[in-house]
Amino acid sequence: MAYELRTINLLGVNCYLLKAGSGFVLIDTGFKSKRTMLDKELASAGCRPGDLKLIILTHGDSDHADNCAYLREKYGAKIAMHKDDAGMVEKGDMGWNRKAKADHMSPLFKIMSRVVKPGRFEKFKPDFYIDESFDLSAYRLDAQVLHLPGHSKGSIGVLTVEGELFCGDLLYNFFGRPNSQFIDDLSAFNDSIGKIKMLNVKTVYPGHGKPFPLARFVKTF
Repeated sequence: MAYELRTINLLGVNCYLLKAGSGFVLIDTGFKSKRTMLDKELASAGCRPGDLKLIILTHGDSDHADNCAYLREKYGAKIAMHKDDAGMVEKGDMGWNRKAKADHMSPLFKIMSRVVKPGRFEKFKPDFYIDESFDLSAYRLDAQVLHLPGHSKGSIGVLTVEGELFCGDLLYNFFGRPNSQFIDDLSAFNDSIGKIKMLNVKTVYPGHGKPFPLARFVKTF
């Protein structure tokens, strides 16, 4: 089941729109401050109200989840995410189910967190929770959901049969150097990296930065 991919970059946050058959699946939704841009991108792709069938959240941070409630109301899309990040969006608390102090935070991430301040979180309850047993074939996608904790406990990715991995914030790619900027749990992160190294991952599509071959990251990991 082939799909068409459109990358939507909203203030440095990547959202991935997959068209499969007559419907669309959106991976992450970006900042609400860029909502007008998101609407234009969806319209340009031919995605109208009723066409957006599913929103998959890779994790619960506001820069990825800010437009969920809006898109559900306007487009009728269902929202799916892992239950271990549910409290972030239901309570509007990005620290929910995370350590009091992250195991790793890069200097660049610290600067970004000071410069880019999210607005008030638009809380919502997902329509359902997904894990690795979730079947995407109903949405015409030949792909699987991967549980990839590390950045957060409920972080997930989507791996297509072609080897394209949409990984959320497990990995970033700033300045052509794939790495991780924020790791809540280093042990879980290492396990997640070990998992994707064992799978048929060819190209990684991160939540921030440009796509890159997984082999490029593995060489320096």
